[in-house]
Amino acid sequence: MYDRRVNQGTFSVAELCALIRAAIEQTMPDDVWVEGEISGLHRARNGHVYFDLVEPGEGPGAAPVATMPVVLFRESRDRVNRLLKRHGDPIRMSDGVCVRIQGRVDYYPPSARVQLRMSSIDPTYTLGKLAADKDALLAELSAEGILGANAAQPLAPVPLRVGLVTSVGSAAHADISTVFKRAGMAFTVVEVDTPVQGSGAELPVAAAIRAAQQAGIDVLLVARGGGSKTDLAVFDHEVVARAIAAAGVPVVTGIGHDIDRSVADEVSHTATTTPTAAAQFVVGRVQQWLDRLGDHERSLVAAGRRAVQRADQRVETVRSSVAVSTANTLDRGDRLLAARCSRLVRTARSSQRRAVGQIAHAVARLEVAQRHGLTTAVRRVDAVEAQVRALDPALALARGWSITRDGNGRVVRSATGVESGDVVTTQLADGDLTSTITAATHRTKPNKARRPDSTQDATSEEAT
Repeated sequence: MYDRRVNQGTFSVAELCALIRAAIEQTMPDDVWVEGEISGLHRARNGHVYFDLVEPGEGPGAAPVATMPVVLFRESRDRVNRLLKRHGDPIRMSDGVCVRIQGRVDYYPPSARVQLRMSSIDPTYTLGKLAADKDALLAELSAEGILGANAAQPLAPVPLRVGLVTSVGSAAHADISTVFKRAGMAFTVVEVDTPVQGSGAELPVAAAIRAAQQAGIDVLLVARGGGSKTDLAVFDHEVVARAIAAAGVPVVTGIGHDIDRSVADEVSHTATTTPTAAAQFVVGRVQQWLDRLGDHERSLVAAGRRAVQRADQRVETVRSSVAVSTANTLDRGDRLLAARCSRLVRTARSSQRRAVGQIAHAVARLEVAQRHGLTTAVRRVDAVEAQVRALDPALALARGWSITRDGNGRVVRSATGVESGDVVTTQLADGDLTSTITAATHRTKPNKARRPDSTQDATSEEAT
């Protein structure tokens, strides 16, 4: 048939496809090993896996140099998975993963496509390339002096405001949330949701790190649950490492399992083994502060108790001293008071005797003075009585004197005190005379310096 078609020079489509397929089988009858980067991986419902194996171009965003479609049929897929499990399941086939796979070049006529039917994989190639890329990046960061930049950031003693960069809703997110809730502390968690695996995931992870630190946090957790080496490869990427190194707050990583160690772990402030361990580290930091605070509290209480005990001892010493001093003072006071009371009694008795003597003397003097005063008073009374008798008007009347009164009963002492026509009464020793004044003669009073006439009666009073 081949020769006939050649002679005639015309092929059907099926014949041409068969010819191409035969040529490929003749040229490449055995399986080949091919290395490249997985792109556009798709897992069909029937169990088959389809992807492109590409050779990336130079520089970011460059078009691939070459592309080879790959199909991994279900029976071969099971064999490949068993092979990976025997090696500890270190890699997961996904976009962006560099692999070395074995397969046979095939031509698929329905789509006129040359493809590689994959049959096996070399895990050591992928792991070796990941390790080599990781070592090269760490060497570059170390040479630039930024490998320990984030480790130099001071960690707050009480980091209660926590940033969290992870896939919200994932197991890692749930584990961290549980640790913070069970701690019973006043944590505020600022969550930034981001994909944490797959081709290109390094860019949103780096952006999430930069966004989280702008929320005024004390510490930043970058977390992802366990997975294969290739699942965790995003945390070996340069842009993620540089974002952590440039972070203005301490970054605590909790990526993968206990045995996993990424570039992100190397450049972070503190690397923990799991997301749960990362959250526990932050809780432990706060708990350490609380423990130190409790220690200080206990120290203060103990110091306070010792101070109180010393104060009590000083008070007791002072109290005892004051009690002794007071007792001594009271004793001296009692003795002094008794002595002064005794002196006071003696002084009072002496004063009483002196007072009694003085009183007796005064009484005697008073009696003498009283008798003398009484005698003098009697004499004075007798003299006054004699004088009164001498001055008694009745005696003067009996000797011929008279007393003249006006109509109002006033004694007429001068001729000027009456006028003609006035009625006067003259009192005599044996009776009264009523007269009417017909005339009043006024005489000039004699000069006091001139002696009175011997013929004048100085004691007589003329009644008219």
